[in-house]
Amino acid sequence: MNDGANRDATKRSARERLQMERERQKTRDKRRRTLIVAAAVVGVLGLATVVGVIAANAGKGDKSAKAGPVVAPSGATGKDALAIQAGKAEAPHTLVVWEDFRCPACKSFEDNYRDTIHELEAKGLLKTEYHLVTLIDGNMGGSGSLKSANAAACAQDAGKFTAYHDVLFVNQPQEVDDAYGKNAKLLELAGKVEGLDTPEFRACVEDGTHNSWVGKSQDAFRAGKFRGTPTVQLDGKDIFSDQTNPMTPQKLKEQVEGTAKSSGSGATKASPSASASASASPSARAKGSSKTGSPSPAGASKASATGAAGD
Repeated sequence: MNDGANRDATKRSARERLQMERERQKTRDKRRRTLIVAAAVVGVLGLATVVGVIAANAGKGDKSAKAGPVVAPSGATGKDALAIQAGKAEAPHTLVVWEDFRCPACKSFEDNYRDTIHELEAKGLLKTEYHLVTLIDGNMGGSGSLKSANAAACAQDAGKFTAYHDVLFVNQPQEVDDAYGKNAKLLELAGKVEGLDTPEFRACVEDGTHNSWVGKSQDAFRAGKFRGTPTVQLDGKDIFSDQTNPMTPQKLKEQVEGTAKSSGSGATKASPSASASASASPSARAKGSSKTGSPSPAGASKASATGAAGD
């Protein structure tokens, strides 16, 4: 009897111990699930806090391209007053240029074609419409594209756009160097243009007066589905797309001057053959495209492609 009772007691004790272990395991599992859920909640809340802080601080300090009213620079022309024009308004030919002051390929274009363009403008045969965009800011981060474009628009208010535009490209920093994101650098370069560094110009640069206008120009570039910067059009046609017959500064000059001579005056528009076209080697390309650019404009150095036009 004692042996049987002992066996029953041992069995009950084993069952009780097993039950107790199961209960303890359930408790541990419950505690673990609670900790996991709590950690997940904390993670979500932490992410939401970070996003909130980023959103709250967006636009603080440096003004966003979307912040404030759209203030076009003095004399801006074209659809929605998004172009800054150089040359005589009555010139028979129009060169449209979409540029980013941080874009290496834009510098290559300017370095090679600047003198020819200015010569044709001085002769009254060509007017140039500049559209300023912010592709490199979107591709590489920073604010140099935006701030330099705003500063150039401020120079337009002062009647000094062309000179300051050229100074910005001549002194362009490396693409990865966001030097133009510093107002001090832009004001320093203004000192190279006689009569530009005034209190009014400084206030315009520091306040980001034309930031929203630059943002609207970038929106127009995106809506136009252009391949990259620079995009250069003569009388509505890209002037660098035909790689079998590459454009050069001399050919541009011949197209513009040749049409004027054949018409007997400088007041007629180029024929379709005279303005046969092509598009410049983009430094910044549309999203999804490769990072290696097409050949650069004749005589220009190659420039790297750096990302998305949709930024």
